[in-house]
This record gives sequence, C-alpha cells and structure tokens, in this order.
Amino acid sequence: STDRKKRSVCRAYKQYSSGRQTLANLSERYRKSVRTLRRNFDRLEFSSLKQTISSAPVALTFDATFFGRGYGLLVYRAEGKNIYWQEIVSERISDMENGLSHLISLGWKFSSITIDGRKGTILLIKRLFPEMPIQLCLFHQKAIVRRYLTGHPKTPCGCAIKNLAAEILSLSETDFLARLQNIYDTYAGFLKERNDLGQFKHRRLRSALRSLRSNAPFLFTYKRHPDIFIPHTTNSCDGSFAHWKNKVRIHRGLSKERRAKMIGFLLSNP
Repeated sequence: STDRKKRSVCRAYKQYSSGRQTLANLSERYRKSVRTLRRNFDRLEFSSLKQTISSAPVALTFDATFFGRGYGLLVYRAEGKNIYWQEIVSERISDMENGLSHLISLGWKFSSITIDGRKGTILLIKRLFPEMPIQLCLFHQKAIVRRYLTGHPKTPCGCAIKNLAAEILSLSETDFLARLQNIYDTYAGFLKERNDLGQFKHRRLRSALRSLRSNAPFLFTYKRHPDIFIPHTTNSCDGSFAHWKNKVRIHRGLSKERRAKMIGFLLSNP
C-alpha cells in the first residue's frame, strides 16, 4: 500500500540520516537502486517541528552554527529540546529578533536567556525583554579571551588574564571583579605602553580585559538567581551542533537542498 511504502521510505531515510548507512548500504538492504532511493528520499516531506508549548516560563538558549559558507542554522532550545530553528546566511541581529518574536507569537515565555555573547544580542534582548535575566555563555567568554591571548601568553599580564578566564566557573562574582581590578592596577603602566606611532603596544591584552569587563554583568547571572535554573553555557546547542555536523559529514557531497532536508530531519528527530 501507499502508506506502507511511505513508512518504509521514512525508515530508510532515518537510517540514512540518523545512522551511518550510506545509499550503497541501503540499496543492498532494501534491494532498491541508489537512484530509486535518492528519488524516494527527495519526494519525502516532513511536517514542521511540533512542540508542546510550556505554560510556565522556560530557560531559553540559542546559538548559531554554519555547515558551509552561506548556510547556517539559528537554533533555539529549552528543556533539552529544539523548539524552533531558522536557516540563515549570516548571524544577523535581525534574524535573532525575528526568531524571538516568532516564539513569543507562539506563546512561549522565558525565565532567562543564555547567549553566546555576539555583539548586539544583549541590546536586542534588553529591548524585547527589559527585565529578562541574561546569561553569557562562560565557555564562549573563555574562547574570546583565548583568541586574544592564544593558548600560551608570554607576558605576566597575559598569564594573569588567562588564569582569571580559566577559573571563571569556580569564582564568585565578587572575587572575579576583585581579581580583574587587580590586573588593571598591577599592569596599568604596562598596558599603557605605546609604540613609535603612538599606538598601544599590547592591544590584544587590552581587548581581552575589555571583553571581561564589559561582559562581567552577564557572566554571573546564574548565581544571582539561584531560585531559577539558568544554563551558564550554550553547551546544549553546541553539543547538538557537533552531533548534526558529524551526521552530515558522513554524507559529503550532498546538494544544498538535500543537506537542508537532512538537517531539518535531524533537528526534528534529535
């Protein structure tokens, strides 16, 4: 029957996308040519993601990932599930605003929002949700510092900044701010050194410190609100991204349309 055939095709596609089965493997298993399997897969249509909208506010986490130049996903997660995603070509604030507005229109309410720290995101959330607790992903903050300093800073000032960022998970907000100020005080003269052109010599160190200082109000939100669960990282998203990319990587050479279909299936069936 038509329904039985569709279930068989869906089952084969699940083994293809979620498992490690190639078209050649499935061709042998189902006794269908690769061309026939590909044609059947192309005809498949999946219903859009359906989630039961929580009546209580949820802790929202969202982040973006890219599967190649010009093709990425902005994924919103809550309660360990994907509640919405958008296809994007770049990580634009307007895309985030559209996504958040869509979730609001569906009836979602948020107790907190955890983000990766992209410029403009905090301003957007403050505009849409003036009283919302905002948590900046601590792992992203550590990565920002690492990009400025590299993994092996050579100066005492760089080492002090690296150690502070590395210990951020174990520090209280008070201790963090005290140590940050101590670095500024201890290395004030060093950080103000200029070259013959009048430019600051240690611009990357200054940028790392500026990042820690400007983001400080959003690094310890999860500790300021112990009465609600606030994820302090976007690992829920990042772990899923790695999983989906590994699946897609198995089937290299997919057209953009087939890749988008596979990713959509994986997001709907985590």
